[in-house]
Amino acid sequence: MQDTEFFVRDDVRNFLAMLEQAGGAPIDEVSLEEARAAYMALHQMADAPARELAVIKDLSCPGPAGDIGLRLYDTQESRDPGPVIVFYHGGGFVIGDLDTHNALCTEIAAQMDLPVVAVDYRLAPEHPFPAPIEDCIAATRWIAGSPDALGRGATGVIPIGDSAGGNATIVVSQALAQEPADAPVVLQVPIFPLASDSARSNSIEAFAEGFVLTKAAIEFFEAAYKPDKNDPRAMPILGRHEDTPPTVLVTASLDPIRDSGRDYAAALAHAGIDHVFLEVEGGTHSFTNLRQAVPSYQRELDNVIQVMKLMLAVKS
Repeated sequence: MQDTEFFVRDDVRNFLAMLEQAGGAPIDEVSLEEARAAYMALHQMADAPARELAVIKDLSCPGPAGDIGLRLYDTQESRDPGPVIVFYHGGGFVIGDLDTHNALCTEIAAQMDLPVVAVDYRLAPEHPFPAPIEDCIAATRWIAGSPDALGRGATGVIPIGDSAGGNATIVVSQALAQEPADAPVVLQVPIFPLASDSARSNSIEAFAEGFVLTKAAIEFFEAAYKPDKNDPRAMPILGRHEDTPPTVLVTASLDPIRDSGRDYAAALAHAGIDHVFLEVEGGTHSFTNLRQAVPSYQRELDNVIQVMKLMLAVKS
């Protein structure tokens, strides 16, 4: 880990030292299968255990290139119509799946006491941009339509996701603002999202190595995903912000893509959008999935969920 003048929490510092000691080849020096397996192994080692819920069930919905896998989480076997949380996992649109973020989804469902539906979108490089985003939009529209297979009526949808999933959160909200679904987006929660091009940002240089997500990994994901940086579906900072729903936006101070999230916060403020901006001081990218290895991260996730509840209560 590089020397830094920035504040690093003690439990974060200990975790980063453990990762450095463990070693391991960088993501751009291993096979795609090894990269995906390593991401799963990190979450299994570092994330808090999954919550027990009344419902954890795999489903599917139609997509633009075949069925899209989904997983429903709920504290209740059945419930009256209400908001449904739609979750998009992180991993640069290249790694990650329903299992890597299973524990996080159970935590959100348990604390929010709302149904959560996680989306198993297609991954690059097998399916580069915009295939993953197209799946996220299609799945959210299907969920908003309260299909019988879901077993829950949606009066509104709440897109939420981390990293690449944070990007998808914003893009889905923009897409559903342009072409409304059967139920509106009532809140969006992008967590350490890539919203603007981070390539020349201060944060990507300051935290290029030694802080969980590296500059080399970001470049690896981009090479596989092949985003069109002139397309708002890749860089949602380019999209229309005036129609953005109420937002809980979260960044981490030691994240190489931190400044991208800050750019989006500034765009929301300029557009006059009702939002809460939280930055995890002394924390890293992926803090939502490292809660066992870094105990203080649980408190940060708790804070995010409390603000979500507040925003929903204010708007109800």
